[in-house]
Amino acid sequence: MSDNSRSEVGWLGAGRMGSVLIRRLLAADQDVMVYSRTKARAEPLAADGAKIADTAADVAHAEIVFVMVGTSQDLLDALLGPAGLLAGEHAPAIVVDLSTVSVEASRQAREGLAARGTKFLAAPVMGNPRVAAAGRLTFALSGPESAAARVGPYLEILGAAASYVGEGEIARTVKICHNLFLGSVIQSLAEVTVLAQKAGVSRQAFLACINESVMGSAFTRYKTPALVNLDFHATFTSTLLRKDFDLGLAAAREHEVPMPVAAVVHQIVQSLVGQGYGEQDFATVIELEASSAGLQLTSEHAEIDDGLKPDSAAPEGRGEPHHITG
Repeated sequence: MSDNSRSEVGWLGAGRMGSVLIRRLLAADQDVMVYSRTKARAEPLAADGAKIADTAADVAHAEIVFVMVGTSQDLLDALLGPAGLLAGEHAPAIVVDLSTVSVEASRQAREGLAARGTKFLAAPVMGNPRVAAAGRLTFALSGPESAAARVGPYLEILGAAASYVGEGEIARTVKICHNLFLGSVIQSLAEVTVLAQKAGVSRQAFLACINESVMGSAFTRYKTPALVNLDFHATFTSTLLRKDFDLGLAAAREHEVPMPVAAVVHQIVQSLVGQGYGEQDFATVIELEASSAGLQLTSEHAEIDDGLKPDSAAPEGRGEPHHITG
């Protein structure tokens, strides 16, 4: 392959989230070269205009390469492994990792890339594939600020907001804290919903009230259909949430921060995985809660707007990530 594709965007990883984000770039008329370890995941993207690479090293011809993989080891393999991005003679100018991985793995990736002259941005995403399709994904971003400015227009295509939080791996901590909060919120929401139902209120009526109150949020609204209709098609699995709680509680030990609520929720998520809900959506926590309360749940078969209508077209990039302020 010649170096005439230098201006293309490269992408490693075409799973559920990665595929949605790649299609947003393609819809915005960006040239994207995609490599997936499982090639069958990448091939459908060719119909939308993606170029499918045979190896990860082929993607290194791009100036900017995005990565979306599942685990810390997947990230290190994808970037630094013998069949990884840097396995050939080329190296991109910037790598942007959207995955949720450990601080240590992120640091190893940064050091390995720096040895080849590549800048590394940690940019973990906050949201699921439906949120991404609706254009409402957000990013925490850390690393060289000049690199953050360069990728800003692409992040505006991919989502709603990118918050630059500092140098190094600090965005990893922001994402882990976000997901600790996410797990704690869904557990609390399941508890109060089961209480309301046992007292005689339908889940639909109760959650409609919550969603219109000051306690409602985009999250409570888009999880309402799952809680009401018991549709647990995975947007974020209990196994993945457990991984993030493992990382979060490890960070809490490192920094000597007590996390009593998160510690309890961690064990509840462990129960979900242990009882066979690991590959289902983490909203199945409501079934665990109902069972503990002696309540048999059935779908309410309600028509509910989750507030996540896919946008009609990916927006044009318009600027740089903004800064979190105190």
